[in-house]
Amino acid sequence: MRRINDPRFVREQYADEDNLAARKSIYVDAEGPDAREVAFSALAEARPRRVLEVGGGEGELAERIVTELGAELVGIDQSERMVEIQRSKGLDARVGDAEQLPFADGEFDVAVAAWMLYHVPDPHRAIAELARVLRPGGRLVAVGTSYDHLGELWDLMGRDREYRRELFGRETGEEWLSRSFDRVERRDVDGSVTMDADAVRRYVSSWPDLGSAVEIPTLSEPLCVRNACSVFVAETAR
Repeated sequence: MRRINDPRFVREQYADEDNLAARKSIYVDAEGPDAREVAFSALAEARPRRVLEVGGGEGELAERIVTELGAELVGIDQSERMVEIQRSKGLDARVGDAEQLPFADGEFDVAVAAWMLYHVPDPHRAIAELARVLRPGGRLVAVGTSYDHLGELWDLMGRDREYRRELFGRETGEEWLSRSFDRVERRDVDGSVTMDADAVRRYVSSWPDLGSAVEIPTLSEPLCVRNACSVFVAETAR
């Protein structure tokens, strides 16, 4: 089983938008607060002028930062396809590596790493790089999931998820960010997602760690799973 921070796995997953779209689709009718809105509020609080987003996918958050906050934004993503999509929306997007950011010290007011640090082979290096490119008093908004996120789906498929405790997320984020930032706050966002058989099939088919669609047990009723994310607000010293 290839883990979600395996570089080859990440390249394959984001070579096009299909797998990402399949996973995002299950959250359309999610119950509870929206972690995307919590993250955006954390960004808006800082009133940024220049923002760096790493691993921004198709650029939904980047578009909001530009249009609603009026900030200058640069997006870095390892996927050529995600960069192409962002550029098609008029965004300044570039292919790059979060562990080796091509910027000088202190270039940005705010950095964003939403649902991506668990994909990075060396998250400690990426976090240090994000701190480096922020000005004194700059802010990083990072989003990760809890070990229990979608746990019922993993259990349904009979998959071992213990290795997820070693990834960036709710359980590790504060400690890891504190190594490079002077202040770290965690804002938990918890809710639930109800998945019918088709939704389970779409998600499992997009995520090899969970197996294949042919292994999905018959569901007598929709599956209710935990949607557990954490938004981290980390700041450098002024």
